[in-house]
Order: sequence, then C-alpha cells, then structure tokens
Amino acid sequence: MTLHFATQISLRTKFIIFIGAIISAFYLFMLYRTSSFDEKMILRQAEQQARMLHKQILLTRQWASDHNGLFILKRQGVEANPYLNLPTVHDAMGQTYFLRNPAMITRELSNYARRDGLGHFRVTSLHPVNPQNNPDEFEKAALHSFSEGKNEIIDVQHSELGRVVRFIAPLVVSDSCLGCHARHGYNQGDIRGGLSITIPINWADDLIKRNIHSLIFIGVLSIVFVTIALFLMFETLIVHRISKLNKAMDSFPEDPPEQYLLPSYFKDELDNVYDNFILFCDRLKESQTELLKTRSQAHLNEKMASLGILTAGIAHEVNNPLGGMLNCVKSMRENPADQDQIERYLPLLDKGMRQIETTMRQLLNFGRTEPLNMRKVDVKTLFGECTQLLSYKLKNIELITDISVSVEHHLDAEALKQIIINIGLNALQAMENGGTLTIGCRELGDELELTFQDNGIGITKENLSHIFDPFFTTKDVGEGTGLGLSVSYSLVKRMKGNISVESELNKGTLFTINLPISKTAFEQDQ
Repeated sequence: MTLHFATQISLRTKFIIFIGAIISAFYLFMLYRTSSFDEKMILRQAEQQARMLHKQILLTRQWASDHNGLFILKRQGVEANPYLNLPTVHDAMGQTYFLRNPAMITRELSNYARRDGLGHFRVTSLHPVNPQNNPDEFEKAALHSFSEGKNEIIDVQHSELGRVVRFIAPLVVSDSCLGCHARHGYNQGDIRGGLSITIPINWADDLIKRNIHSLIFIGVLSIVFVTIALFLMFETLIVHRISKLNKAMDSFPEDPPEQYLLPSYFKDELDNVYDNFILFCDRLKESQTELLKTRSQAHLNEKMASLGILTAGIAHEVNNPLGGMLNCVKSMRENPADQDQIERYLPLLDKGMRQIETTMRQLLNFGRTEPLNMRKVDVKTLFGECTQLLSYKLKNIELITDISVSVEHHLDAEALKQIIINIGLNALQAMENGGTLTIGCRELGDELELTFQDNGIGITKENLSHIFDPFFTTKDVGEGTGLGLSVSYSLVKRMKGNISVESELNKGTLFTINLPISKTAFEQDQ
C-alpha cells in the first residue's frame, strides 16, 4: 500500500535541513568537547594550584619549624596557644611576645586566604590536639587511606562557596617537629595528620558559562550565515536551473527547449543534462516524425490489404454487367442497322456503366488517404456505403444492420470507414462456414456506440489480450496482414474513443466502440 502525502518538501528545503542538521550536530559536538575540555583544564589548573599551595605551606611550616617557631607581638586578637606549652617572651620595654608554632601559622595564613577569597587550608588529624582540627568526612576518609600508602587525595565537591576542589596530603613528622610533638607519642617518619586545602572554582563555572554562551552565539550566527549562503548557492546553481529545465520539459514539443534553458556557463553536470535534453528532444522529434510516417504507411497498407480482400467480391459484381455490356456491343456491331435492338440495348449499357461507376467510386472513396479531419458526417449514409462494400464478400453470411442514428455528428469520415471495413472483414473471415454479422450503431448520451456481433469461431483467451498488437494474426499466410485491428485501435484512440472486445470460443465475438460526438468536448481534448 502506497501512502501519498499532500505536503511535499522541496529539494531546496531538504538540502538546507540536511546541511543545517549536519552543521548543528557539528557545533553541538564542538560545544560539548569545548565544555568538557574547559572543565578538565580548569580542574587540572585547580589541582596544580592546590599542589603548589601545598608545597608553599610545607615550606613555610618547614621554615618555622627549623627556626623553632615565630614570636609575634601581643596585641588585641593575638592570644597564646592554649593547647601547647609554648614560651612567652617579654622585652626590655615590657612588651609581650607569643610563640607561633607551624600549626598556628598555617591556621592564621588560612584565615587571610579565606578573607581574600583564595580558599582555605588547615591541618587535620584523626587525633587532634585542637578540637578545631577534627576532620570532616572527606578528610577522615583521606587520613585512613594514607595508612594504606596513598600520597594525596583530590576531589570536587559542592559547598557554600559553590564548587570547590578538595586536596589533602599527609604530614610526616620530621626531626624539627619532635620538639613539640614528641610528647604526643610521635616518632620521626610518622604520619601525624594531613594538610587539607580547599580551593573554590565557582569563578571557573562562570567562565565556562560565558564561554559556552559565546560559542552558542557564534554557532547560531555561523549556522544562519552558512544556511543563507547555501540557500543562495543552491538557488542559483541548482533550483533555478532545474526550474528552467522543468519549464522546458513542460513546454516541449510546442516550444523549443532552447528558449527556456540557461546558457552553459558552469560546464557542470546540469549543463550536461541540458545538452542531453536538447539532444533527446531532437531525437524525439525525429522519432515522432518517423513514427507518424510509419503509422500513416501502416494505415495505408491495411487499407490496401482490405481493398485486396474486397477485390474478389467486387470483381464478380463488375464482371457480370461488364459481360452483358460486351454482348450488347457485339450484337450492335453485327447488326448496326437494327434500330430496335440499339434502342433496347442502350438503356442496358447505361445501367451497367452506372453500376460499375458506383462500385468504383466506393472503392476510390475507401482507398483515399486523408489526415484526421473532424467534421459533420451523415452516419447512416456512411454505414450504407461500408456495408455495401462488405456485401461483395458475403458468402453464406447474412448481414444485419441496425443504424439508429438520424442526424449528423462530428466525426472523421475516412477513419470511421476504415474502422467499419477492418472490423467487418475480420468478422467475415471468422465465419468461413457462414453465419450472421450484425452491425449496430446508436446514440448513447454524448457518445456514439458501434457494435459488431458475429457468431464465428471466436477468439481464445490467450489471444484476446494480443489482438490489437501490430502484425498479430491467427490467419494463414496471405489471408491477412495482422494490422487491421491494430490500425482500428489506433484510429479509435485518435478520435478520443474506446474499443473493447468480448469473445467466446466457437460462439462468436462482439466488438464495441464508443466515440465522442460532442464537438465541444473533442475541441477541449484537442
């Protein structure tokens, strides 16, 4: 089952949709890859930043540890470390100084970094001295993994600052650390905790969003410009030229194709199609001319063949009066003085000559070749002439006519004559042992219906579909050309009519022909 859609998509639209889909898919892929690349690059940058900061903090702590801490002046907000027994120093002016160990230095530097939005860091441990150094879930899991041999843990998490990069590395007890931490049971080389660093990357998310928006804007503009460029190119190079070719095809053969086709500027495939179409039109015109000549010759050949078939019967009709006339002439020559004989034979001679003249005129009218010419025709008279010609071939055959047409109609007289004679002769040849041929004609609405019914040998089912094929015949050699029904079919179609056949073997055949008789309808078809 074939589905027909009312809405048709033009080639131009299909091409633009296809190219637009490809470009859009490419830009979406590029956008995805760029976004993923930016994400990875920023995370790598944050990781490197965390590692560098870890190194700097360790160096700071190492420096403070190597110098046994750092003394700072007591002032508002500066207090001693309550969790470690660190010395307090007084100078000669009575000012007090508190010692800062590496852990406190790390915490206070982290406060400065947090204040400036640079993230924060701290020292944490599973057994902290200061409760503020208790680990969170990430840090606790990392501290446990250090005992398994891992050197660092990096992860991306969400916090109140947005997305952050969490980095933590183990803190190993060195010789300089034992001054403070030896009393806590640590030995050199022990892991006493970890240095946890948190770096916010919300700025990177904003940067990625701006980058994606820029890429989307550039992509949309690119798609629009590329689509417009493709549309103009496709319209100029393909659609416009195909439209010209389509117009040339629609106008052929009434108008020459050259007046619609564009000149060959590009020398591409469409130009080759143009050239081949013009060559095809020329060949088609030549073939059509040859076909018309061949068809006219076939019609003439069949008409002459029909005349040849009729000749035997007509010769009998001509020879009978001709023999009587010759006897009359011979008697008149032998007795030139017998006036009574002359007066008795002259009317017989006149009657015989007129009979021969009528027969010859009918043959000449049938044999005349004329182009298709629709004009008013006295159908009843035309059937009378044709049946009279057919009557010369009647032998043990009864011819019945039922012509129920009393007015003239627009038809082609010569074509109709040839159709009647061809189908009539075909019916007579099908009744070699005699029979009945019934020819009828009647008006049926805007059509003229012709029927030819015989009770001859009929046509087999295998041959029924081929009877209108040129040169198809079941007759013996010399009894037919195989063109009669083919020519009749062609003539009926040229007069915008239809021909059908019904046949049953050994019972007979019925030919039915319907011809339009409305002059207006025929002119519209023309």
